[in-house]
Amino acid sequence: MNVRIQIDTRTFVRFWLVVIGFALAAFAIYSARTALLIVGISAFLAIALSPPVNRLVKVLPGKSRVLSTAISYFVVMLILGLIVFLVIPPVVEQTSKFLQNIPSLVDTTTHQSSSVTKFINHYNLQPEVDQMLNSVKNSATGFATGIGSFVISSIGSVLSMVTAFILVLVLTFLMLVEGPEWLSRLWGLYRDKPRMKHHRKLLTQMYNIVTSYVTGQLAVSAIAGTVAGLAIFVLSAFLDVPSNLAIPSATIVFVASLIPLFGAMIGALIVSIVLALNSLTAAIIFMVFFILYQQVEANYIHPMIQSKRVDLSILAVLVAVTVGIYMFGIAGGIVSIPVAGCIKVLIEDYLENTKDNDDDEKDSKKSQTIEVQV
Repeated sequence: MNVRIQIDTRTFVRFWLVVIGFALAAFAIYSARTALLIVGISAFLAIALSPPVNRLVKVLPGKSRVLSTAISYFVVMLILGLIVFLVIPPVVEQTSKFLQNIPSLVDTTTHQSSSVTKFINHYNLQPEVDQMLNSVKNSATGFATGIGSFVISSIGSVLSMVTAFILVLVLTFLMLVEGPEWLSRLWGLYRDKPRMKHHRKLLTQMYNIVTSYVTGQLAVSAIAGTVAGLAIFVLSAFLDVPSNLAIPSATIVFVASLIPLFGAMIGALIVSIVLALNSLTAAIIFMVFFILYQQVEANYIHPMIQSKRVDLSILAVLVAVTVGIYMFGIAGGIVSIPVAGCIKVLIEDYLENTKDNDDDEKDSKKSQTIEVQV
């Protein structure tokens, strides 16, 4: 049995126009992914900074939003400068100390190398050693050949990062200044007032989720930084570790911990490298300790704090961070939790509206049945 389906030309053209339209939209989004990421990061930072800006607007005499935003920016830059001041000098000091100890390290290595030479000559291992050295030389030659292009590409990447950073700062500032005005225009476009109030309620809930997440992440980072600083202070009492490294180490871990899941480990690795310049034993002990702490943070502290802030279960928080990191990298990991909270708000609203519509339909059918019976 043959089935023949007839499709008129208009339907056929509309179908393919829709397909082509979706394909072009997907291509445009993919091509503008970097710009969209910059805009998204700027919007996230604007939402995170809006609570202090709103408080300053109420306090300042002229209630100038531009001045409030400028003051908030100044405070943020001051904090960043303080972080640099706390971190850079101790790191430079420990590096210079390590460079000063290089001659003694060379003498020790030379003394040990004589023993190694005797061992090689005793067991006739010189041909194998020469072959290994030749291999290393060839690898070094290849590396030196490609280092020029690597430096050029690195400079290009640094310039791109600086440009993106400046764009984020400018966009965030403008969003903070003009955000309320744009929202007022948006709400003014509505003709259906109940719908406008409903959408405004949803947007307020999502705004509260983002700001609460930022507060919670700052709390998690503060805990990680405090633990790192205390660990360094304790190690300085037993090992050859300067006690003035405690505050810089806490600052490094605090900043790195703003990245969910693995940010704290990046900070701990940096601190361990600095510790290794003084005591390799202290570096190993600190790294082992912080790996154990990271398990506690990743499985208990971080999910517990963020699940309360964004009203998500611990499983949902872990799943959101994992998906965000694997799909969009570090930026995806940072915004994954508030995005998951916003999606939860939208899903709950949709389900609630669907339930209300079903209840209305059931009530309507019941009333119709009663009328028929009468």
